[in-house]
Amino acid sequence: MMNQEKVEAAIYQLLEAIGENPEREGLLDTPKRVAKMYAEMFSGLSEDPKDQFTAVFSEGHEEMILVKDIPFYSMCEHHLVPFYGVAHVAYLPSDGRVTGLSKLARAVEVASRRPQLQERLTAQVANALEEAMHPKGVFVMVEAEHLCMTMRGIKKPGSKTVTTVARGLYQEDGAARREVMAMIKE
Repeated sequence: MMNQEKVEAAIYQLLEAIGENPEREGLLDTPKRVAKMYAEMFSGLSEDPKDQFTAVFSEGHEEMILVKDIPFYSMCEHHLVPFYGVAHVAYLPSDGRVTGLSKLARAVEVASRRPQLQERLTAQVANALEEAMHPKGVFVMVEAEHLCMTMRGIKKPGSKTVTTVARGLYQEDGAARREVMAMIKE
C-alpha cells in the first residue's frame, strides 16, 4: 500500500534538489498532486493480473480468441518516465473454457500499473492467462513508445518497441503463431 505522506515528502525534497522552491505558488500543491497521481499509476502493485480471470464460462469454443489494441500506460522502472502503447492478447481455449473479454484488458491494466519493463509486462500478462485458464496456447504482443527514448538519451520520438510472448501451441506451432500474428496486423 502506498504511503501518501512519504511520497509527498519525497516530491517536496525532489523539487528542492533540482533547485526549485516547493513553497512557491505554482508548486505548493504539487507534492499532493503527484502523490495522488502515483496512487493511480501504481495501483497495480496491490493486485495480481492472474486474479482478473474470475469470469470463466464453458462455451465449447475451441478457436482463437484475440483482443487487439488494448491501450495501456506504464512507468519505466529505470527512469520513472512513462511508456505507453497497445497490447494484443490471444489464447486458444482448452475444454471450451473462455473468460470475459474485459478480463484480458483488465490483466493488461493491472500488469501495467506499476514500475515496469515492457518485456516483463508482456510475460506477466501471458503467464497470468496461462496460469488462470490453462489454455492450449497464449500469445501476447505489446507495442509501446518509451518516453525515456523520446525525451532524453537517444531522443527518437515515434520509435516503437515490440515484445512478444508465446506459450503452448503458439510456441510450438509456427503456423499457429503466424495466424495469430496475421490477425493482429489486420
